[in-house]
Amino acid sequence: MTPTVTLVRGDITRRSADAIVNAANSSLLGGGGVDGAIHRRGGPDILAECRRLRASRYGRGLPTGQAVATTAGRLDARWVIHTVGPVHSTSEDRSGLLASCYRESLRVADELGARTVAFPAISTGVYRWPMEDAARIAVETVRTTDTAVEEVTFVLFDDRAHEAFAAQVG
Repeated sequence: MTPTVTLVRGDITRRSADAIVNAANSSLLGGGGVDGAIHRRGGPDILAECRRLRASRYGRGLPTGQAVATTAGRLDARWVIHTVGPVHSTSEDRSGLLASCYRESLRVADELGARTVAFPAISTGVYRWPMEDAARIAVETVRTTDTAVEEVTFVLFDDRAHEAFAAQVG
């Protein structure tokens, strides 16, 4: 099934969805940008679960392109799906890893039974992925991934991101 794709400009921590995707760093312990905002607004329960994951399955951190879920804490969601996007490189094609973030997040959402998922523009902040290319990969991957998720909302922080994604959604 192909989910309905919608775009909104705004703060992903203020969205209501079954699952909110966090553009996490591999430590799973919070950081800047979307990651820091999700941890701050979601509260200490998210960090506590991330610490448990680090102490068990992900002692070396969550690998780039993979995804794992925790509680959503105080966010208006049931779960946060953490995924680690790749740092953009001009000398190495890492687009498969970026696509994997979306595919793996949808796989985890399916395992959880999530029907609505909110995504940020993964890797477009401090990881410097060019917005237009990130939007192309994100929308194409969501549209071609077999999933039971019914609605994907891309929550975009500014007008530039919204315009790039709108050009891909059509």
